Amino acid sequence: MRAPLGLGWSKHKVENIHKLRLSWTIRARDPVLTTQRRLLHSPVRRPRGVLGRPSNRPTKVGFSVIIGLRTMHAWIQFITTPTVDTPGTALLLHFDDKRYIIGNIHEGLTRACIQMGVKLTKASEIFITGKTEWKNTGGLMGVVMTLADITTTADVERINKKSRAQDKKPSLTIHGGANITHTLATGRRFIFRKGMPVQVKEYLEPEHLESSGRHKSGHGLEPGWADPHIQVWAMVIEPSSAEQPTTAAESKSPRKRSFNDFAREGGPPTEGAKLAELKESSPGLKKDICANVVMEMFASSWQKDSLQELPLAEVGMLANIFVRNKVTKKIEQYTGPRPGGEVPVPDIRVLVRKPWPAASQVRSLPRTKPSHSAISYIIRCQRQRGKFLVEKAQKWNVPPGPLRAMLTRGADVRLKDGTIIKPEMVLGEGKDGGGVVVADLPSQDYIHGLLSRPEWKALEVMTGVEAVIWILGAGVSQNEGLQNFINDHKHLKHIISSPDHGPNYLAFGSSARVSNLLNQVDPPRFPIPIHDNVTLPDDGQRSMDKIGAPEIIYAEPGLKVQLEPSVSIQREQREQAVSLTVTGDMKEELSESVRGLAEHARREILSEPTRTEMDNQQLPSPDAEIICLGTGSASPSKYRNVSATLLRVPGAGSYLLDCGENTLGQLRRLYSPTELAQVLRDLKVIWISHLHADHHLGITSVIKAWYEEVHGTLNPAQTPWRNSLLQGPEEMVKALVSETRLCIISPRSMQDWLREYSSVENFGFDRLVQLAPNPITGTNARLTLEWIYASEPVTFDDNHSLLTNTLKSITGLADIRTCFVSHCLGAQAIALTFPDGFKFSYSGDCRPSSRFVEIGRGSTVLLHEATFEDERRGDARAKKHSTTSEAIAVGKKMGARRILLTHFSQRYSKTPVGMESMNLELGFDEDAEDLAGGTNQVPIPLEGMNMDIPMDEITQSQGGHAQPIPSTSESTSSFTNPGAVQGATTNPGSEDTSVRDLKVGVAFDYMKVKVKDIMLLEKFAPALVKLFEEAESEDPEEEHVEKPDTKPEMVKKKTGERNAMVESGHIPRSARGDAANGAESNELANGVGVVQVQNAKQETPKKSEPSDDVVDLGTTLPDTTSEAAAAGA
Repeated sequence: MRAPLGLGWSKHKVENIHKLRLSWTIRARDPVLTTQRRLLHSPVRRPRGVLGRPSNRPTKVGFSVIIGLRTMHAWIQFITTPTVDTPGTALLLHFDDKRYIIGNIHEGLTRACIQMGVKLTKASEIFITGKTEWKNTGGLMGVVMTLADITTTADVERINKKSRAQDKKPSLTIHGGANITHTLATGRRFIFRKGMPVQVKEYLEPEHLESSGRHKSGHGLEPGWADPHIQVWAMVIEPSSAEQPTTAAESKSPRKRSFNDFAREGGPPTEGAKLAELKESSPGLKKDICANVVMEMFASSWQKDSLQELPLAEVGMLANIFVRNKVTKKIEQYTGPRPGGEVPVPDIRVLVRKPWPAASQVRSLPRTKPSHSAISYIIRCQRQRGKFLVEKAQKWNVPPGPLRAMLTRGADVRLKDGTIIKPEMVLGEGKDGGGVVVADLPSQDYIHGLLSRPEWKALEVMTGVEAVIWILGAGVSQNEGLQNFINDHKHLKHIISSPDHGPNYLAFGSSARVSNLLNQVDPPRFPIPIHDNVTLPDDGQRSMDKIGAPEIIYAEPGLKVQLEPSVSIQREQREQAVSLTVTGDMKEELSESVRGLAEHARREILSEPTRTEMDNQQLPSPDAEIICLGTGSASPSKYRNVSATLLRVPGAGSYLLDCGENTLGQLRRLYSPTELAQVLRDLKVIWISHLHADHHLGITSVIKAWYEEVHGTLNPAQTPWRNSLLQGPEEMVKALVSETRLCIISPRSMQDWLREYSSVENFGFDRLVQLAPNPITGTNARLTLEWIYASEPVTFDDNHSLLTNTLKSITGLADIRTCFVSHCLGAQAIALTFPDGFKFSYSGDCRPSSRFVEIGRGSTVLLHEATFEDERRGDARAKKHSTTSEAIAVGKKMGARRILLTHFSQRYSKTPVGMESMNLELGFDEDAEDLAGGTNQVPIPLEGMNMDIPMDEITQSQGGHAQPIPSTSESTSSFTNPGAVQGATTNPGSEDTSVRDLKVGVAFDYMKVKVKDIMLLEKFAPALVKLFEEAESEDPEEEHVEKPDTKPEMVKKKTGERNAMVESGHIPRSARGDAANGAESNELANGVGVVQVQNAKQETPKKSEPSDDVVDLGTTLPDTTSEAAAAGA
């Protein structure tokens, strides 16, 4: 053996070690020596976690004796407490090398972590408390996808750095009650990650254990789970008044079914799945199916370009089909008859892309039923061993060196004379780890079950536990039994997190500060988010102060509960609440120059020319209001939430266009409870454009809030599940007229997700009208809507049909048109037409689309995504989004009167349009076009599509062809000053007529603008541009992702922001600065100044730039046309 250099190892010591190893060969079966040999051969690293941080003192490589260890530090930090937009309590348990997320994984948690600066990089365990319902799990999918993306990014960086570290592959374990696995598995249609295996550990009560083959946590008061850092006892609490739901379908004796019954017909077995045939009612089979789906959602071996061989007759109608040339042996496109056509297909085997296993093979999950149990946890740090006592080691003749190291690690050793030395013989007294109880009581029905648990009195469980974190539902803290229990346990520190004991503070301070600044510039359009940092929901609710327990603390974000080296409360770490009450002091936040520009804009609005222009707009539904609830793309940031827009049309109703995570929280910040109740009662339609998670994960909460407002409190014991179809138009009309229903218009896969989740929780599913649009484009363009659970489709075209007229009546609409667009499989744009002629078109996420131009022809308002600046047109093409100029060009082509831009990349932190320049040639590139369908197109049955076929291939397979918008003189026309676009038209038949009526606005979160007031947004543009210039240079806050900080970039960015507002019609030309890449100005014949900006050279995004717009919060389908699409962009 070669001695380590520089560590003082002598030849004599090395020879003795060789002799010791030879003796192990003779006595290899001795268990003590086996452990001894394993520890000695294993590389010795500085200990972490249980033994604390590594020592600063040098350690001998290979045979270290651990002395002088630092004291271990561990604490729990409150990330959120209940408010209207953070509806639960979330905690982070922090160790140096690991994090644990504990509590309610509610909607908005990912954004709250960003706001608090909480990094989830080292999180590998999630402990969900409370009941398995969307209130507690609504943010789970977003958090898991965030962790998976972090893992993938870390892996790529490791590869790029050619790291030789053989780190264990990151994984995630989710702990919770029944149905957690099912909840995750419902997301298989829009979640696809490959970098991080996910396992779910569900804790069940004894009556469920025999059939499931699983064990009760804490049986015999042993911990249900442990790792080197902590021990966990899960306490499963059933309510005292639980009513177990039963349904007609469950009362029937199910036939014996195999796993393949749940798989797609004709598909190969799931990778790695070898499941025995069991009854459908067996919890074991249900669990295995869902667990296997979850595994393949996050750790599949699927490859997007792999092909599989199938008989041609078994291939899906819309798949891209290949054959191998028998002569050249090369793979070629198949051009013969296809399945589903009139010509019989030949009996041959062909090649198709291998479908994504989890999504394509399990067509429908086995049903489950709501779980009423609520989960609480006792979490205790592992016991720390005592200090190594050299005197005792010498007494037992333990020689210095590796044997002492092994004793320090807790292993028995055998000396040469055969004496076995145990660690306690040479170590001082150890220390019990600090612990905490996280008790979640959703209602008073759970109090008795929790307080009567034997763990409270078990010394082996409660030793070291010195604090209780109470997560309480509304009204629970007033229970006398709970108060007596707290009073009887005064030796514990009690931290209470409850909606009764905390004000409605602003959880997202960065976004609120921006709203405050915008409000001071333009109050009517930018209201201050509703909040209250002082008042409790009910005066006197802190009555628990009267019970005499000295250690009651009311939780706030940032509050820390230290567990090691001792249990204590660190109040000084609390996050300071943000108050945005507009006072004279708050107005001082605006600089003199910004205030001056804002005052100038207000005077201009009141001027006679502006008032005359306002009066002459002649817009239908001028008082219709657009409320921007989320204007960011992919994932939430500190400043912007994900996609959601509310349209309120007087006399018609309210319409929600996309519904990203925490949409309900955004609504609650904009409307008082009374106002929100009216908004929900008026809600007619929710439109989901496509299945990316950032566009729909908030829909469950909104539907549930609508149901409770319209129909009253939901019965949690009821499992909504339709067992029969509505037969014929008469039954369908009766269902629409007799019951107040909410229309959900979305792709079929979205409707299937709602159905599958409805068996986990009754959120109002039985009062929905689920409509899946099947547009037909071409010369006979029309739309049919498949009504799920009804016998026949519906349409808005048949004015002689009672069903059509009834549908128009309950929706408040005169017509609906949708079309497929190029973004992901099934993505659609929509145009809503109202009886008074008001027409509102919404793009969703897409490339510029000629079909969308057609269905949106003559729109009053176009809401279009503008994810990227013009310099990033390459990114827009690759990720199938639009640039600002492309979005405006779509509006110009369709003759829209007003355009509102939204869905901005999160790389533009505060200003929605962080563009550096704009391409003023408002035309389409051919590759910007989605492939418009030809005249012979037929409805596309989304349900039967192969899961990996992108939109482009679908249209090609049906004989569609591209229809690029012809280039005209309008394509190169420029913006006028201010806010108008030359060449925009309102008459679809006369696109050559130049008008100056087109107005373009930019959306901000919490913005409320009436249609008639969109033209006023341009007046405040100079003030807003100046405001954000100052904010970028003075605000110490930074996004959680680093940005380029080179001086040329900063100069270019600031100038670009001003120029962007100019080009979008938000700022006069006089306020424009010279672009960093140069600009030339000229004067048109009419004297209006324009600037033609040279196209900047396409830059490759730097590694330090945010990637939120690159990886969407979910992936509807792997897209074979680009790597970015496969990652969810």
